[in-house]
Amino acid sequence: MLNKIKTFMAAVVLSGTVSANVHAETITVQEGDTLSNLASVNHTKVENIRILNHLTSDLIFPGERLEIAPEKHYTVKQDETLLDIAKKHHVSVSQIKEWNHLISDLIHPGLDLIIFEDVSETSTKKQETSEEKKQDQDKATSHPKKQTPKHSEEKIKTAKQITVKATAYTASCEGCSGITKTGVNIKANPNAKVIAVDPNVIPLGSKVYVEGFGEATAADTGSAIKGNRIDVFIPSEEDAIDFGVKHLKVTILN
Repeated sequence: MLNKIKTFMAAVVLSGTVSANVHAETITVQEGDTLSNLASVNHTKVENIRILNHLTSDLIFPGERLEIAPEKHYTVKQDETLLDIAKKHHVSVSQIKEWNHLISDLIHPGLDLIIFEDVSETSTKKQETSEEKKQDQDKATSHPKKQTPKHSEEKIKTAKQITVKATAYTASCEGCSGITKTGVNIKANPNAKVIAVDPNVIPLGSKVYVEGFGEATAADTGSAIKGNRIDVFIPSEEDAIDFGVKHLKVTILN
């Protein structure tokens, strides 16, 4: 969809030589960016970005700086130890264990390990700031008056986070007027970031941040949207079908 294309283009401009992506780099999150589209344009995986930046959820904020590094695979050889492999790739044993979810130093020949090279110089700093990043994310939901990454205090003044079951809808169905409950013409404005909600849970007109979707307005309702349910508006019917059913976190910004 157009909005996704614009987001991808913005991320490409930010990261410079994204197509090559042979070195570790730091990118700055922009308005509307999600871990999913950042992973796509940087030819990596959402899980890799979360691991490298010690993220505990997919929620990111404009202005936040994220480390991106190419993923390499290494097959453990006979009699090798984690220390041997760490020295060979100029990383630490603790990093390899974290990247591969290892709970001990015990490895065996043939084991496939993920290695992120070119991150050793900043690994200590990232470890030291990981807890600070987590606290910033917590502040965005439970202590909105505190400083958060580039989000204005006004936007998160009454922030509240809930987990919802999310599906997608379009305005192209037969008989659909294309006019939301609050009067937004989504046929005339296919790039409008709106969601359908249960007004008893998320008041109509609320500004929200939807995990993996970005900022949107609670502008519509639906007969099946009851309780902790939302419908995300996606202009393309094919993309809406591909969206499927997800469980996402929604931050109510006002």
